[in-house]
Amino acid sequence: MSKKAGRSTGVDIDVDEAWADLLSPGRRALLAGSGVAAGLAALGAAAPARAAQATANAAGPAARSSSGLPASQTTALQTSPPDGRSPWGYDTIHEATPAPDSVRPNEQTLPTQPRAYTDIKSYHAHVYFDEDSYKKAVQLRQWVADRFDVELGNWNQGPRGPHVTPSFYFGFVPEQLPVIVPWLQLNSLGLTILLHPNTDDPRADHLYYTLWVNRAQPVNAYGMRTPTDADGKPLIEVIYPNTRPHVAIET
Repeated sequence: MSKKAGRSTGVDIDVDEAWADLLSPGRRALLAGSGVAAGLAALGAAAPARAAQATANAAGPAARSSSGLPASQTTALQTSPPDGRSPWGYDTIHEATPAPDSVRPNEQTLPTQPRAYTDIKSYHAHVYFDEDSYKKAVQLRQWVADRFDVELGNWNQGPRGPHVTPSFYFGFVPEQLPVIVPWLQLNSLGLTILLHPNTDDPRADHLYYTLWVNRAQPVNAYGMRTPTDADGKPLIEVIYPNTRPHVAIET
């Protein structure tokens, strides 16, 4: 929006209009006119300008400015600097590069020892879908319930918790991981699936300890906090299977 429309953009309005006229004089005149007649008149008035430009083009480089434009058309562009100042000031290039608040959740420095894999008490698989792929999600959900002893959650028809698209989830114990992961790889039906462990750090579980089947997508888990009991000890999610598998797993 230009200054003439009541809002300052920090760009000289004469420069703005000069570029617009340069790029399409006839089209701009039509837009500015109040009717077809005015537009046609403007198109006629623009003809000498187009002829002058053709003459400058034929004259070659000598008739052009350093910008590559015909010298006769750069006058309006050589104006004073724009009004106002950047809200960021003019020394941002000299700012020091800050370190982030933490390298990993709940840690101000790099850990000195790896975490024990036994910190993982269970896993979640979150299957994402949309209005175009929900039939695939229905089929995959039924396949899982028929074959695996898992905790099957309900349908999420929209964003829920850190999950930004419709989804369903099922939980399982670590001992099932070597079977469920390759089974999902071969039977995902192209759906995006997030697999994450459940430890005492749900934020990291959803952001940094993840596995993905097919493409990844955003997970809004940056605000997640670790739940605690009355004594302040972290609560880790426990899986309670609720399916009744009756179909042998394909081998």
